[in-house]
Amino acid sequence: MAQRRIPPEQLPLGVSGHLGMSSEQVAAQRRSCGDNDIVPQTTSGWFSVARDTARDPMLWFLVVSAGLFALLGQLTESLVLLLAMGPLLGMDAYLHRRTQASSAGLASRLAPSARVLRDGQWRDLVSRELVPGDLVEVKPGEYFPADGLLVAGDGLQADESTLTGESLPVVKRAIAVEAPLPATAPDDRWGTAGTRLLTGTAWLRVVFTGGQTRYGEIVRTAAEGSHGTTPLQKAIGELVVVLLAAALSLCAVLAAVRLWQGHGWIDAALSAVTLAVAAVPEEFPVVYTFFLGMGVFRLARKNALVRRAVAVENIGRTTCILSDKTGTITAGSLVLSHTVPAPSLDARALLQMAISAARPDSGDPLDQALHAAGSTPPAASRAIDFPFTEARRRETAVWSGAGRQLTAYTKGAPETVLSLCDLTDPERSRWLGLVDEHARCGRKVIACAWKDLIAGQPVEREPDHGFEIAGLLAFEDPVRDGVREAIADCMAAGMRVVMVTGDHLATATAIARAIGLGGDRPRAVALDAVDDPAALFRQHKALDVVARATPAQKLALVQAMQAAGEFVAVTGDGVNDVPALRQADIGVAMGARGTQSAREVAPVVLLDDNFKTIVDAVAEGRQLFQNLRWAFAYLLLVHMPLVVGAALIPLMGLPLLFLPIHIVWLELVIHPTAMLAFQDLPSGTTLAHAPRPRKASFFTTRAWGAIGLVGAWIVVAMIGSYLQALGVERDVEHARAMALAVLLMASVGVTAGLTRWRGAASRWLGIATVASVVLAIQVPVVGRVLNLRPLHGSDWLLVVLASVLTAWLVRALVAGDPPATSLRTSGTPT
Repeated sequence: MAQRRIPPEQLPLGVSGHLGMSSEQVAAQRRSCGDNDIVPQTTSGWFSVARDTARDPMLWFLVVSAGLFALLGQLTESLVLLLAMGPLLGMDAYLHRRTQASSAGLASRLAPSARVLRDGQWRDLVSRELVPGDLVEVKPGEYFPADGLLVAGDGLQADESTLTGESLPVVKRAIAVEAPLPATAPDDRWGTAGTRLLTGTAWLRVVFTGGQTRYGEIVRTAAEGSHGTTPLQKAIGELVVVLLAAALSLCAVLAAVRLWQGHGWIDAALSAVTLAVAAVPEEFPVVYTFFLGMGVFRLARKNALVRRAVAVENIGRTTCILSDKTGTITAGSLVLSHTVPAPSLDARALLQMAISAARPDSGDPLDQALHAAGSTPPAASRAIDFPFTEARRRETAVWSGAGRQLTAYTKGAPETVLSLCDLTDPERSRWLGLVDEHARCGRKVIACAWKDLIAGQPVEREPDHGFEIAGLLAFEDPVRDGVREAIADCMAAGMRVVMVTGDHLATATAIARAIGLGGDRPRAVALDAVDDPAALFRQHKALDVVARATPAQKLALVQAMQAAGEFVAVTGDGVNDVPALRQADIGVAMGARGTQSAREVAPVVLLDDNFKTIVDAVAEGRQLFQNLRWAFAYLLLVHMPLVVGAALIPLMGLPLLFLPIHIVWLELVIHPTAMLAFQDLPSGTTLAHAPRPRKASFFTTRAWGAIGLVGAWIVVAMIGSYLQALGVERDVEHARAMALAVLLMASVGVTAGLTRWRGAASRWLGIATVASVVLAIQVPVVGRVLNLRPLHGSDWLLVVLASVLTAWLVRALVAGDPPATSLRTSGTPT
């Protein structure tokens, strides 16, 4: 068992035994150690919230983009970006504010007050006034207010699940009160802030307060960290910078050439502005932000609450899940799972005897599980109790029945109870073998026995021999429904799942086997306090279970996996999970039973606490990647001919291909199509394989080549149709109508090729685009406003053929890129 050092400078001289401190000693300790504040009290107003919000790179990304568009005279596009920032600013400010408020959430796991012995009198004080050396009384059901040594108390058990991951009650023992106090003490002699006493009344000699407690160390770790750009944000930024640089260069060249050709300043300025409007890639950040918002909505429908929108991107890139056990994979509560009655009894009689030995008002989860499974005999009354103590390791109750018949029922550690029974050596060995069998499966086992006492004879002491064995009862923390199937889906998709817990190795291994993690022989290891998880990970990269992990070791394991190229999601519900949730690429907290501190730190909260929801969220995130990829492919395929046509035709000395009004028309088609047509694409039936992401890019080299080929085809079709329709008569209005019809119908073809008309939005947008083309070109009144002339039947035949051929090329070359390798990363898929 791990030892914890007791620094001599922490405690004042003369403090020992069951003596409290004097007011003078308390004042000196407060000057030296300060208050018992887990997080130092700070003043935080809206200024600090605004300062933290301003650090979000996504906001500056949109601000800079909007500023550039405004400088180019694109006030509408600039306003669109600024409006898109509004909800993002509000959400970010709210979440930063909630992050600061997480200190209050962490404090909810601490005792607000404490009963302290000072100047020879017991007083009730606010817990923050405690100092090292104080003697505190903690009663059943209360939280420990600080870290300290247990100097008095019998039958002590504590719930440490939210701090260590230990699902079962932890037995605590008081140290001897000789002076001076020892230099070290094992963990079972400590009471720890943030944990709760279940049974017995303890006296705690405070040793560590505030940030020196183990709880305080976790809070400090949770408070660290900063906002960073995601790989996809970086990729979008790089793409936009390249496109902007190319657009500005083309604008300058085009203006200079038009002047050199003698067209004058007005024509040169109009040509440059038109090209700028066509070339500036304002859709990319807008579409990205919109898709993230839709992802948040869709994940909410799947019971995954996303607290930061970029988490939608990250969760789809997960390659490894580090999952807590208690409360995440399991239900986090004890239930009676197996009964082994003696040959002369049945399961019902065994359960009733065990319930008779258990107190109904006990805070012990095992006693609560017993009473939840059955009821006490109605025709008897409880006469005498001998409560559980660690020294006796059993609990006995004497019941009075009909005719004043007295019966003693006892339950407790199997070795102890069996020693009270009259058994032969083979019988004792058989019962002990059954105990070992259940213990290897991770169950908590108790034995129960009974004895008839002599009627009318007073019971002065607890019976300690002559019992008859009633049987064994085994308890376990059950696995949640759907977890086994979710684990199988993860493993089939190439995602690693590692269960990291503070629980026993046997218990963790049994749970792993039950959920199919690692098959019938999960690879498991238990850590010592001095073990280095990074070295362990390098030595055993195929681990399925890591048991007895401390919060610091869980954090180190996350860091080691990230360094190895994994994109790590961490699930958890307790305070002990906070550092790892913060460090993870994506933290997933349990919403129903999780602590507030875990929910505050994690960007994703599972509303149903179901591990299966994680798989659904990952699938949704990966489909978001694919849909976003198709939207960006559409933007590139439509913008390429738009920009080339706006630049090349004027450079050839011909009349402008596009006027500003035409650009507005095109944008009215491009914007809604990019944002809506690719939202409803159905995902596959199975979860796609996980890439190995550390740096994201939009497309594979093959996909970029396909986009270039299809884009070049649209450019040739559009410019060729323009030149053919222009003819020797220089019929500019007819030529523009032909080029615009080809480009807009090619847009319909791109949409059809990418979506295959799956989803109502894509179909309606395609119909609307065709209708706008016919209305704008074939209705003379509208055509005159747009400087267009109606097309002939042969013209429409060429337009339709160009659209159909575009759809076929997109479907064959671009949409044929496998979804599993969409948003290809620097590594290779598993």
